[in-house]
Amino acid sequence: MARRLANITLDNLDDLPRRCRKCVFWELDPVAGARAAETGDTELEKEAWVSAVLLEWGSCGKIAYVDGIPAGYVLFAPPAYVPRSVAFPTSPVSADAALLMTGEVLPEFTGGGLARMLVQGIVKDLTRRGIKALEAFGDAEWHGVGHCVIPADYLLAVGFKTVRPHPRYPRLRMELKTVASWREDVEVALERLLGSMSPEGALRPV
Repeated sequence: MARRLANITLDNLDDLPRRCRKCVFWELDPVAGARAAETGDTELEKEAWVSAVLLEWGSCGKIAYVDGIPAGYVLFAPPAYVPRSVAFPTSPVSADAALLMTGEVLPEFTGGGLARMLVQGIVKDLTRRGIKALEAFGDAEWHGVGHCVIPADYLLAVGFKTVRPHPRYPRLRMELKTVASWREDVEVALERLLGSMSPEGALRPV
């Protein structure tokens, strides 16, 4: 079974799952996102966002392939490129961190270590750019219905620490240097985290 990791580019953007390819929850502010959904322009907006971030900052996502088949992905970027981030009550993201937006390992590929592979790919990428940490907004009331905000409990299980508490949307942080010392139980939790992110339900407003 051949596995490889690739940066998300305009050439492989269509390898994202359809629901993610059409989703601009993070890429646009709430008003612009609603407007794009009404006009049916979400795929164009997603492409424009990826293009802009690639040109101005560089890689903003990873896709994992198994035997040439897209099996999982993660999206991340500096908070300045993520308009939705300012809509959260626990914003802003720290100046020395990138924001983990969302990610998923497709159900048929869970349990194969792809989640660790994806996150290690992010860590290598960000460390090379001098970024010290990864932050994320967690959903403390997640009940198993997929959507674009990662469950807070899962983030805590893989080594994130709460830096700004909130009853619904805490902001959490992971120092990149801690990834090298992950234990086996953390790897299992990581698989659960990305295996849970199947945004098929309606997004709840932030």
